[in-house]
Amino acid sequence: MTQQAEAGRRAPLNRERVLRAAIALADDGGIQSLSMRKLAQELGVVPMALYKHVPNKEQLLDGMVDTIVARIDLPASGSGWKDGIRGRVLSARRVLLRHRWAAQVIESRTGPTPAVLEYLDSMIGTFRDGGFSVDLTHHAMHAMGSRLLGFSQELFDDSGNDVADGGAEALAAGAAMAARYPRIAELAAGATHDAASVVGSRRCDDQFEFEFALDLILDGLERLHRRGWTSAGSSGAEPVPSPGSRRGTETGA
Repeated sequence: MTQQAEAGRRAPLNRERVLRAAIALADDGGIQSLSMRKLAQELGVVPMALYKHVPNKEQLLDGMVDTIVARIDLPASGSGWKDGIRGRVLSARRVLLRHRWAAQVIESRTGPTPAVLEYLDSMIGTFRDGGFSVDLTHHAMHAMGSRLLGFSQELFDDSGNDVADGGAEALAAGAAMAARYPRIAELAAGATHDAASVVGSRRCDDQFEFEFALDLILDGLERLHRRGWTSAGSSGAEPVPSPGSRRGTETGA
């Protein structure tokens, strides 16, 4: 162990140090590898010493989420609503790409953590300060969904689907799939990808696809904003929908 690492282990234990160590462990081995016992070992303390700062594993995960979300850049000074939202979303994505376990943990929380609530409140404020009505802001937040925090739920994960590295068996499986699902094969063959031109072996440019969808949503919201759009049944008083309300879903908002 280096002298610097040894000095770090002797530093006074506090919540910030616990959370930093937990994030580093999750970055190295994935969130599944994180345990209170392993974290205590990394910090050079007995497991019971952790509970003064994080009473249980769930509160540890909450704190890790808040630490990560706090690293998202603030909006650039003087930026309009559209540039402000886009810039913060892409900053959130950069942060989550550095901590690939974070999206899974954010989704696993039973409720938003304080830093997430603060972030969402500021994003709502950006829309409202940009002239959006409460009604349109409500629908904008639903349309953005998890993309606001820099991630999205894909239809499927093709990260391990590289038949070019799989030999004849994988190529045969790819050919059989193409014969059974020709439209999927056509789409895969015709799209612009990062890797070699083999049906089923190429993976989409995830960053491009993320920004494409983000810009599609923001451009649509901009058009609605310019039109003074309101959802079906809205009045000039702009009532705020009650929790769980599905008002306006029929319009595609």
